[in-house]
Amino acid sequence: MRLKNSTYRRRGFRYTAAALAVAISGTALASSHREAPFISHQPSVDGTDLYMFRSYEPGRSGFVTAIANYIPFQDPQGGPIFYPFNENALYEIHFDNNGDGREDITFQFRFTNTSKGASLPVGGQNVRIPLIYSGPVSGVNPPTLNRRETYTVEVVRGDRRSGTRSGRVTNATGGANVFDKPLDYVGEKTLGAPAAYDAYAALHTYDIAIPGCANGRMFVGQRKEPFFIAVGDIFDLFNYDPLGSETGKNNDLEFKNISSIALELPITCLTASDPVIGAFTTASLRQGRLLDPSPGTSINGVVKSGGAWTQISRVGMPLVNEVVIGLDDKDKFNASKPRNDAQFLQYVTNPTLPTLVQSLFPGVTAPTNFPRTDLVAAFLTGLVGVNRPANVVPSELMRLNTSTPATPLASQSPLGVAGMDAAGFPNGRRPGDDVVDVTLRVAMGALCVLTGPTDTLGVGCGPAVAPSGGQPFTDGVRRNATNFRPAFPYFNTPIPGSFN
Repeated sequence: MRLKNSTYRRRGFRYTAAALAVAISGTALASSHREAPFISHQPSVDGTDLYMFRSYEPGRSGFVTAIANYIPFQDPQGGPIFYPFNENALYEIHFDNNGDGREDITFQFRFTNTSKGASLPVGGQNVRIPLIYSGPVSGVNPPTLNRRETYTVEVVRGDRRSGTRSGRVTNATGGANVFDKPLDYVGEKTLGAPAAYDAYAALHTYDIAIPGCANGRMFVGQRKEPFFIAVGDIFDLFNYDPLGSETGKNNDLEFKNISSIALELPITCLTASDPVIGAFTTASLRQGRLLDPSPGTSINGVVKSGGAWTQISRVGMPLVNEVVIGLDDKDKFNASKPRNDAQFLQYVTNPTLPTLVQSLFPGVTAPTNFPRTDLVAAFLTGLVGVNRPANVVPSELMRLNTSTPATPLASQSPLGVAGMDAAGFPNGRRPGDDVVDVTLRVAMGALCVLTGPTDTLGVGCGPAVAPSGGQPFTDGVRRNATNFRPAFPYFNTPIPGSFN
């Protein structure tokens, strides 16, 4: 598809290429916070968002950045334990490089949380302190850090469980294969003002050697929640005007933090013969778990787990499980693999969200094309000329065409491809991409209205089936790339739990 100032005419309507681009900017509302019954009880392994884009930091054009977020709705003041990753879990980021919906390279993260047993002399006895730090914290693993969080990363090629284990990622400086995670931003007295915390977190951004690839970069730690949405209003039966102003509503996640797993990887590490790659992130727990009714003196002594890994969280394209998959199948979706997504096809071909919107707002009409081939293209195959692989098995993945150059930060459109910015959502997803607004429009049939007389997007429908497909649906919250950091790991400094 060419993005230029062309004009299309169809059934008396006049469409510019800019209007056509609105249709291809998204396929799901946004994130997956607490979206399924089981995962709502397991916040430490709740994957919320996946971002993937060509790195736009100057000098990094040969790289792809992938960031998986976990542990939703973090209140900055959430002490005394704050938000460690689960050491009984396996966190993974998977990449498909041939369109078959199967992982071809996987990065597996395992965490270890160790207490140093810090104590204070009290009345002639040494008594262990109740905190995860004993004084101001600076540097990597200082003596004042009472709980040390470390992690390892293993690379697997082929099937994540039976494939070839290529070895561990190592620090390009020194060769260590165990990495330290920074302490969450517990407050300014402990970790300093934001500039000081930035310097502290930067010590935990590593240049890494990747088995079988050139070097990349990695960061794991707390960040300010990047996702923006009027989530309270949306889940109160759209308690706002979805055709109102695109700005002015409150971002309900503005004062929350999140935990990020960020990788910057060479494009040549991820691609094969096709420039389009797909990605998804998962978290798994062991199949068996025993609770010790009399745990010993250990910060990890309550749970004893064993058996095969069992996937319980999955995120590719945003908010698929949250607003597309039916309530009774949400846990099943989280446990499933993209290559088996045919079992959920009805939720895409006959979606409930447009019918709900129609029932709530007189004058709004849901699309009538069934099956919804436009949503199949958006969710499961990618869009022709944007991010569809040459050969594709329908499967729900975040897809990125790595042959599309990155757009510099100052030139990025929050509407991605919809804003004439071919490097944005749904061609991957960047921090400033407003996936909520454009997804509402796509759900209401924008792809059918705006694909053009020759169906350049390959969506298999036209404007007659989508009477409301040209409406500018919105949640009233808007951010853009300039609201985020200009360089890896891109997300902003977390909000401190206490201010000096």
